[in-house]
Amino acid sequence: MSIRLVKAPISIAFSPISLHSEEYLREFDKLGESDDDPISQWLKLARGKGDTSDTDPVLLNLMIELHRKIDSLEKFLKNEEPQRVSLTNACEIESIGFEHFKMEDDVLEEGMEYYGRVSMPIHPKRDIAVFFTALDGSLAKITKMHERDEREWGAYLMARERVLIREAKEANS
Repeated sequence: MSIRLVKAPISIAFSPISLHSEEYLREFDKLGESDDDPISQWLKLARGKGDTSDTDPVLLNLMIELHRKIDSLEKFLKNEEPQRVSLTNACEIESIGFEHFKMEDDVLEEGMEYYGRVSMPIHPKRDIAVFFTALDGSLAKITKMHERDEREWGAYLMARERVLIREAKEANS
């Protein structure tokens, strides 16, 4: 079986599932609902009523992100940290595929199942919750990820691929 991977410099924090499986499932669900903040709920309701039909979608998204940044700044100033489960390991991901990723170091135990948070370098910057199984010391197969996160993972993968193709073309010129 050939696994196609693309170089992608991202970070992951992870732990074996056996440690706190219930806590990991709860956090996985919370991170999947991360878009259900008050402004997102308002936007869904407004779109459902048709109140946003006369609004420029790009401008609306920028305003929403600005609102989220202000909320984030407010939480920072009040020293309110999001409650996250502590994970035992942290590592850099060397490359990713649609269903796999490879760590820079051999830190996994083959056959073991893990829960992790991947810090995605996308806008808006956020963590993606993922369950995965180690295929060897550094290669992992993703077993569970939220649908929205799958789309963003795939979009990031394709963006990285385009960057690498562009760099290869420039190197050959």
